[in-house]
Amino acid sequence: MQAVKMESSLTRLYFAQIHGCQILETVYKHSCGGLPPVRSALEKILAVCHGVMYKQLSAWMLHGLLLDQHEEFFIKQGPSSGNVSAQPEEDEEDLGIGGLTGKQLRELQDLRLIEEENMLAPSLKQFSLRVEILPSYIPVRVAEKILFVGESVQMFENQNVNLTRKGSILKNQEDTFAAELHRLKQQPLFSLVDFEQVVDRIRSTVAEHLWKLMVEESDLLGQLKIIKDFYLLGRGELFQAFIDTAQHMLKTPPTAVTEHDVNVAFQQSAHKVLLDDDNLLPLLHLTIEYHGKDHKDAAQAREGPSRETSPREAPASGWAALGLSYKVQWPLHILFTPAVLEKYNVVFKYLLSVRRVQAELQHCWALQMQRKHLKSNQTDAVKWRLRNHMAFLVDNLQYYLQVDVLESQFSQLLHQINSTRDFESIRLAHDHFLSNLLAQSFILLKPVFHCLNEILDLCHSFCSLVSQNLGPLDERGAAQLSILVKGFSRQSSLLFKILSSVRNHQINSDLAQLLLRLDYNKYYTQAGGTLGSFGM
Repeated sequence: MQAVKMESSLTRLYFAQIHGCQILETVYKHSCGGLPPVRSALEKILAVCHGVMYKQLSAWMLHGLLLDQHEEFFIKQGPSSGNVSAQPEEDEEDLGIGGLTGKQLRELQDLRLIEEENMLAPSLKQFSLRVEILPSYIPVRVAEKILFVGESVQMFENQNVNLTRKGSILKNQEDTFAAELHRLKQQPLFSLVDFEQVVDRIRSTVAEHLWKLMVEESDLLGQLKIIKDFYLLGRGELFQAFIDTAQHMLKTPPTAVTEHDVNVAFQQSAHKVLLDDDNLLPLLHLTIEYHGKDHKDAAQAREGPSRETSPREAPASGWAALGLSYKVQWPLHILFTPAVLEKYNVVFKYLLSVRRVQAELQHCWALQMQRKHLKSNQTDAVKWRLRNHMAFLVDNLQYYLQVDVLESQFSQLLHQINSTRDFESIRLAHDHFLSNLLAQSFILLKPVFHCLNEILDLCHSFCSLVSQNLGPLDERGAAQLSILVKGFSRQSSLLFKILSSVRNHQINSDLAQLLLRLDYNKYYTQAGGTLGSFGM
């Protein structure tokens, strides 16, 4: 009878074509019950199978080697296979709120940020877990630690750098950890407590060494300051000088020489503001995507701040094609991956577009001051009042982005980095920081982001109209101004309704904070939530 049960279990293994870690799971389940002799025999078989797993673990965790030609291990090379199917498009019924649809309002109210899955998707890893074959008695949290250790060890093994000075990532404790794994292999029964303790010791050693390498030897805080100064426009005087210098060359669609020209302008702007770091500037490069250039990275960029361009269309202007690249030095590349820098680039484009509109509106104010002694008519009054309302909204948006979002989140990130000696904690803190930047700047919230982009476009059009018509507007100019007044009134009203609806539902404090900036003295409320609404 016992032999029959044993043979039945083995037959199921054979005919089900189970292999690798799936054998561990199947044998484990059958060994949990049944007659003692059968259970004892299956436990011995399981111990032998665990011996194979420990050999793979030793190669992976101690040497970064994945010895798995037949895909039997629960770690594989390549990204994890996603099984998220595309969601069908919902009906976009119009609620009669200035173009705000039911779908958009639901996105606001339940915070289903459609773009977040794309913008915040983890970067493609070289290795990933195969959760579907992970034995049920090994938690995913433990498997993630094993994955992290092996990836880190392999990253060190593959780098052609002077590691003799830095030492081994395992602090030359490979023999000690190998002995501990061998001890686990000799145990007749698998103990999750002992197993996780050994994995934790190895992970802690690796994580602390990475922390020391990143923070102390590679000056992570200094690198984050560079990211903040350039991608997040922390050096405001530099980008103000760049906007002034490059304005004429980026107004028109880009050509083959535009990228070279803007980088020359960027270098000149850096010299103007006394930024002459010979080690830093060569690592920064402004990129231009144009129709005639095979620029795959730019073509694959996800929807960013500018709606003037798409991967299949030629950019309408150089500004729409502008991006920033940064050459990350080893070993910081494991934190600032290409996918991470792409997200920073999205934020960079958005912040630069806001800063450029603000500069243009300030230039219009200078033109207004030059003509204030001249006689004005009703159209002039409408024009300059519209400029004031536009500047009011853009200035408060800029203040919100720089103070309430960037400075606040960056301070939190520095605090978290300084309060830990674990690299994984740093990586999680940085991922959280970047996620918050994208979310709190509304890049992920399509209704708000679209509305803000429309407002910025209207401001651009207004500034172009003023710059091209220094004197009183003719009939055609007055008609264009009327269109801009109506458009700005409509979009500012829509923005106010979106912000107010979210505040009334007591969700998304970021939108509430922006509304607080815009309506701090209740002027927005008293104007009926509409700016720029006045007769011609």
